[in-house]
Amino acid sequence: MFVCISANPAIDKRVRLSKLVPGRVNRASEVQAAAGGKAAHVAMVLRSLGADPSWIGFAGGPTGQELLAGLQHLKIQVVPVPMKNATRTNLEIIDDCGTVTEILEPGAPVWIEEIRAFESACDAVFSERGSAVTAIFSGSLPPGAAKEFYASLIAKVHSRGGQAFLDTSGEPLKLALEAGPDFVKPNREEAEWLTGKPIQDARSAAAAVTQLIAAGAKSAAISLGHDGLVWKALKGDAIYHACAPKIPSLSSVGSGDATVGGFAFAAAQKLGAEESMSLAAACGAANCLAGLPGQLSAGEVQRLQALVKVEVVGE
Repeated sequence: MFVCISANPAIDKRVRLSKLVPGRVNRASEVQAAAGGKAAHVAMVLRSLGADPSWIGFAGGPTGQELLAGLQHLKIQVVPVPMKNATRTNLEIIDDCGTVTEILEPGAPVWIEEIRAFESACDAVFSERGSAVTAIFSGSLPPGAAKEFYASLIAKVHSRGGQAFLDTSGEPLKLALEAGPDFVKPNREEAEWLTGKPIQDARSAAAAVTQLIAAGAKSAAISLGHDGLVWKALKGDAIYHACAPKIPSLSSVGSGDATVGGFAFAAAQKLGAEESMSLAAACGAANCLAGLPGQLSAGEVQRLQALVKVEVVGE
């Protein structure tokens, strides 16, 4: 039972134009808008893989209603937490050369009573589903939420016997590691900030993964973009590196979220290490071909999974 937790969701707006020229009027040739935010992307990927995920998140204003309608259209169960302010919009600009520019709004501030309502909604679902739940916490925190927000919710999941997956950055990640999440997946830049060391290749990423586990995570992966993915399942296990095949990419926005969805699905299916790695890497790659972030094709995942190369890079 997957529950995707979204403290700072968004409407994803993808804009196509011939060339982005700063300081000038830029006319778009195409605009698409859809439900978004990292947790929403994870839920979409899980749905595509055949799971039946739930989504818990703040929603406010017309954009909040658009967000909920978009998730429900994709047959994702929603548990909305109303907020006074409107849900943010994130902008992704793609030019004809394939250059992607993102403009991410910080999100509207949330009030203390809204935070309490959010925590109560999460706790109710965790209590109802108990040890069967896998809660996936993804994305940034909105202004007004404490940096310990994820750490507190991870403790609630564990108190009910469930599992907690985490994909965030900065201080919320650092503090959440102390709560012992079952899985974390920062990207290269996020892991470098946390460890204080550069990550140049798979072997330096393997060293960073070991640091993440020493800091409290039970399992950790680091996504390296075109350089693949590094993962250690448990303390004492081997460290694996996976590379998906090179493909023509529309946009990589949401690929890290797709990777998290692949790992969560693999864990629920109790797949072996190499199969888990190949599935997660294939989900990240298939997202690059999707029309919108998170809305990948299960057929593409299956096709790409057979082409993923997995190797051991450490212990």
